[in-house]
Amino acid sequence: MARPVAAVTGATGFLGRHLVRALDEAGWSVRVLARRDPVHPLCRGVETEVVIGHLADEAALARLCLGAQALVHAAGLVKARTAAAFDAVNTSGARDAAIAARRAGLERMVLVSSLAAREPQLSDYAASKRAGEVAAAEVLGERLTVSRPPVIYGPGDVETLQLFRAMARTPVFPTFHPDARIAVIHAQDAARQIAALTRGIGAGGTVALSDVRPDGYAWNEILRAAAAALGVRRRLVRLPDAAFDLVGAAGAFLRMAGGSPILTPGKAREIRHLNWGVSAGERCDQLPQPGFDLPLGFAETVGWYRRAGWLGA
Repeated sequence: MARPVAAVTGATGFLGRHLVRALDEAGWSVRVLARRDPVHPLCRGVETEVVIGHLADEAALARLCLGAQALVHAAGLVKARTAAAFDAVNTSGARDAAIAARRAGLERMVLVSSLAAREPQLSDYAASKRAGEVAAAEVLGERLTVSRPPVIYGPGDVETLQLFRAMARTPVFPTFHPDARIAVIHAQDAARQIAALTRGIGAGGTVALSDVRPDGYAWNEILRAAAAALGVRRRLVRLPDAAFDLVGAAGAFLRMAGGSPILTPGKAREIRHLNWGVSAGERCDQLPQPGFDLPLGFAETVGWYRRAGWLGA
């Protein structure tokens, strides 16, 4: 019996590579949209059909969705120079993917959004993700399921890598508000949960993902887990909000000068936000249970970085 086809955008990104494997293991035949044939160690051993193209290519999106049963739209930008650049991918891209899914008669589309979409006033990124949810829902209605992962980390992640690199060489490390709570999830767990949503679990709703601590971790817990994974001891010093805002302002200047720094005023507001936990009403109990808590997940991730040569011993 032929496997059902899951079409995937964003398959060459950090989460997307884990998602391709999770969908394959869940019994899907995976078809991906890519600008070129993707080759990556995390995708080794997984057979995929590749449609060459990009999100703004209507014909490529049509080929991607033709004959598929579901579309997982995981493509997105996490940093950009302008709000318009975020909107072009995170909002218009979600709308275009939904239109392609509707035209092809797909049973469902799973939109990989972000927990940041819960607070669209904080940043251009958060606003673009919320707008993408709204745009896709206007096209597909109950055939759309929105997944909102929190901070995702794991093998292949270049953003969390910067945290580990900085902590490896800095004996004193900044920490933030002690009342803040941040939900996180390992990429493998996020991918397995999204694959479950693709089967129809949580259909027509918005589902937040998390690891075994949906209420989230304090900053000190996160940083101490990172230090333990590295095998180092670090002194944590509370960074005043005003100092953090200055760093965000510097990022804004670099963005105006032509760069795309990850730390902008909007990102600083996201980091300073106190409640990134996931409530019971946002979760779906039918999703696969996470296999990683933070200490285990960080240890596994650091091990991968070192084996890949991304992080020194």
